[in-house]
Amino acid sequence: RKGGIILYNYGLIKFKKFGTDELGYLSAIEEMRDIPFHIKRVYFITDVPPETIRGFHAHRVLRQVLICMQGSVTIKIYNGNEKTEIVLDQTDVGLYLGPMTWREMSNFSKDCVLTVLASEYYSEDDYIRDYDMYLKECETFYK
Repeated sequence: RKGGIILYNYGLIKFKKFGTDELGYLSAIEEMRDIPFHIKRVYFITDVPPETIRGFHAHRVLRQVLICMQGSVTIKIYNGNEKTEIVLDQTDVGLYLGPMTWREMSNFSKDCVLTVLASEYYSEDDYIRDYDMYLKECETFYK
């Protein structure tokens, strides 16, 4: 896939970065070229109080790319098979999260600006907020 590697329903995507130290940098992101879906929703997470952990959910259908535009954040991921932690702290790197990927976000730096590109409009029905229910649904999703 152009732009990055996606394994086990999540992965890092490296975006092209143009510019110089003297002039600054530009990174462009194009749907269906740099990310594997059409963008229907964009939102930002900012001003997260210290020690706050967000997320604690998965989506049944929604796909997302998370980009830390400023500062840093730690994303804990579980895909029904393996767990990992990824620190986002570069504007030219996005984290792809596919359907049925549990996420928890923590260690937000004071200046963190986390941008989320989403494949679908908001729908509460798409959320799985109970971890035990998530594990049960994973059994059929990953078969």
